[in-house]
Amino acid sequence: MPASNEMLSKLVRFSLVDGMSPDVSPIQRRLSNMRGMYADEAAYASILRESDPLVYEFHDMGLPEKEGAIAFGTSIIYAGKVGDEYFMTKGHFHNILATAEVYFCLRGHGYMLMENPERNWEARELTPGCAVYVPERYAHRSINVGSDAPLITFFAFRADAGHNYGAIETKGFRKRIVERSGKPEIIDNPGWNV
Repeated sequence: MPASNEMLSKLVRFSLVDGMSPDVSPIQRRLSNMRGMYADEAAYASILRESDPLVYEFHDMGLPEKEGAIAFGTSIIYAGKVGDEYFMTKGHFHNILATAEVYFCLRGHGYMLMENPERNWEARELTPGCAVYVPERYAHRSINVGSDAPLITFFAFRADAGHNYGAIETKGFRKRIVERSGKPEIIDNPGWNV
């Protein structure tokens, strides 16, 4: 039992405007960290010859990864495209597959793309004030379909769940969200393999 003056709670500040936290250092993913995530490899290489833009970052509030704890933070996906495909997170399953997650959209316009090992998939539109519940067993990826503003979400999940990026890095998602005639469209991923 902790002494009466030992605080077990955690207070973290973050901005509802830009998703940033002055209390934690963000984990950033640049385009060079996204190799193999976009279908148009020529467009990917062309952008990298000129620059290495920041695609997304997240501010994990740094809680212990232990049973019973809840991890939370913000993710910020910047506006941009590789070919006709919008900037997005890598996406992941959780190491503990029986883990659900909640995302609350603070700002921007995007989608949460989800799929499970049984080949079921869903896509939910994200706009400010909307929350999406990502069911257990579903990989998930945030996609910013806005043309100039970041997609900012607040997330929460069981802290000991971990992240499994490997399945997505090798196989990808069954679906992709691309721009067609100025609007987002969900298409089959021609590179997806069983």
